[in-house]
Amino acid sequence: MDAVKVIEIKKSVYESNDREADKLRAELKAKGIFLLNLMSSPGSGKTTTLKSVINKLKSEYRIGVMEADIDSDVDALTIARETGVKSIQLHTGGMCHLDAGMTRQGLDELIDSDIDFAILENVGNLVCPAEFDTGATKNAMILSVPEGHDKPLKYPLMFSICDLVLINKIDVMPYFDFDMEACKKNILMRNPKATIIPICAKTGEGIDEFANWLREEISKNR
Repeated sequence: MDAVKVIEIKKSVYESNDREADKLRAELKAKGIFLLNLMSSPGSGKTTTLKSVINKLKSEYRIGVMEADIDSDVDALTIARETGVKSIQLHTGGMCHLDAGMTRQGLDELIDSDIDFAILENVGNLVCPAEFDTGATKNAMILSVPEGHDKPLKYPLMFSICDLVLINKIDVMPYFDFDMEACKKNILMRNPKATIIPICAKTGEGIDEFANWLREEISKNR
């Protein structure tokens, strides 16, 4: 009997998505659009962080936000109400990540609004979103203090693909067994080129530094 043919579906899916992501990234650069892909666990403070930094930058850039969730439009409504920028909700239909094709669908809606800075708030998850290139100009993630300083050791891919790591909720460090220096060491072990910025989205600490990082990266993309 003939041997059964094995088709590497996962590899094929990744390769196809990578091609689409590269194409999308080139198109965005040609149009002068900077796309930030922001990832994290649920509850790390993505939406609060975005509200803070958008309010600092919205007078300088035409900003649009894509909020990706399995369901609900809570985050999109919050961003629109509290920042005034255009925000759309992307429902993933149960999927735990966005890929380049899904990102393109959201951008097609945002680009109609003549934006030059797009933000994708990816689905809350430290695993799946890291596996799929969205076509973003830069990847960033938030690690919150309550999650622990060992997360870079447990989720290596997420930390290795991110250009920026924001360590959020530093105001509660006295109440958690969180070692900031050990955390930074663990991140840089996974990704020596990563920029690390401790922040508190609630109080605004570190948000100016985050905004300045964005200004610099947007300028490089032009």
